[in-house]
Amino acid sequence: MTSRHTSARWRLLAIPAALALVGTAALAPAGNAAPAAGFSDDFDGPAGSPADGSKWTYETGDNNGNNHERQWYTAGAANGALDGQGHLVITAKKENSGRTCWYGACQYTSARLNTSGKFSQAYGHLEVRMKLPRGQGMWPAFWMLGGGQWPDDGEIDVMENIGKEPNTVHGTIHGPGYSGAGGIGAPFTGPNFSDDFHTYAVDWAPGKIVWLVDGQAYQTRTPADLNGKKWVYDHPFFLILNLAVGGDWPGDPDGSTQFPQQLVVDYVHVS
Repeated sequence: MTSRHTSARWRLLAIPAALALVGTAALAPAGNAAPAAGFSDDFDGPAGSPADGSKWTYETGDNNGNNHERQWYTAGAANGALDGQGHLVITAKKENSGRTCWYGACQYTSARLNTSGKFSQAYGHLEVRMKLPRGQGMWPAFWMLGGGQWPDDGEIDVMENIGKEPNTVHGTIHGPGYSGAGGIGAPFTGPNFSDDFHTYAVDWAPGKIVWLVDGQAYQTRTPADLNGKKWVYDHPFFLILNLAVGGDWPGDPDGSTQFPQQLVVDYVHVS
């Protein structure tokens, strides 16, 4: 899978899903928020409790059918709960949620969380430690948006994976004139990332973004990579964690896919 195919999945998802927040709170574009100095969540708390509401918002809905994903994102701890051992566990389930998705009765549930309006930052070291799910149709990601006007505000995909490629993760940037299938990125091939925890990070500085897996740098992007197009990574971005089910890029789950599947997040640190 090339980076061009990698980028095809989030592009339609970014704006509508970012607006599908729990309750009636409006999404505050990260570019208009005051930059925060660092962020840390080690997901300490009682088993079964939701993620810290002062740091994260749960998005809800079926993503308006974008990317032809199959999940319904639920609120609170239903699909995104602490395990009492210092992890956030995002669980994808095959179940009748009682909701109607773009394709009819929703067949799957999962969770998606973001820090919009609560934390955003320009530059720094952004790192997540996670154990990925496995199986056809799984689609975990840790990524960032620069506001509500996609792609002009920019998108940085720190890590995304599809279950049919358990040994490969991808990092991509998207901006004006290089979004969707034109996103600029690269894959990293290593061990089976669903077997154990690994770290996924970017080192982000003015005019430069470096992607790392387990501390190993595998890709660097600068304005020189954009062929004259605009570099839009010099303002605050907010964070997103999610586990999608199905979609145009990973394909839908099939008979080989076992449920439930879990994205286990050990920590998110920004410095």
